[in-house]
Amino acid sequence: MIIKIIVFAAASILIGYISRGSLFKPRSHGFYRFWAWEVLLVLLLLNSDKWFREPLAAHQIISWCLLTVCIYPVLHGAILLHRVGKPDQDRDEVPLVGIEKTTTLVTEGIYRYIRHPLYSSLFLLGWGIFFKDPSWLGGVLALAASLLLIATAKIEEGENIHYFGEEYREYMQRTKLFVPFIF
Repeated sequence: MIIKIIVFAAASILIGYISRGSLFKPRSHGFYRFWAWEVLLVLLLLNSDKWFREPLAAHQIISWCLLTVCIYPVLHGAILLHRVGKPDQDRDEVPLVGIEKTTTLVTEGIYRYIRHPLYSSLFLLGWGIFFKDPSWLGGVLALAASLLLIATAKIEEGENIHYFGEEYREYMQRTKLFVPFIF
């Protein structure tokens, strides 16, 4: 238990450092993303002891499928943001970090179908971790993380509309939030 507390504290410091520009701006997407990351961290630590137990159980198979699938959206999305989005570190919106400071709207690759592949990946990660050891507490945490990720995406969309204007509104009309063709 002590190890988990130390890991939680260390990871929270790192998450806090990454999110430092957003922590006191509850109207920014980074504020909600910070809390989603924190909830996912708690869920991970809650289920860490069960990661490799009962490897052929249905819940473990579902978990590994979700965890495997979650890798693609984050990798492909991040690469496209970097290559096509042309991040500009001089873009001065404080809550934005690194590859979020895009200057070009990315609408190709995975972004042709969903607007938030990095959050989609976190969504899948959270439910993948939940299925490692399904419980009522884990379900509450996975649901909380999901709702925080939806709030993060919705607030970020407002920020994107502010920056990209009508081009982003049109993009929203032809894509889904997290899951291609569904949601």
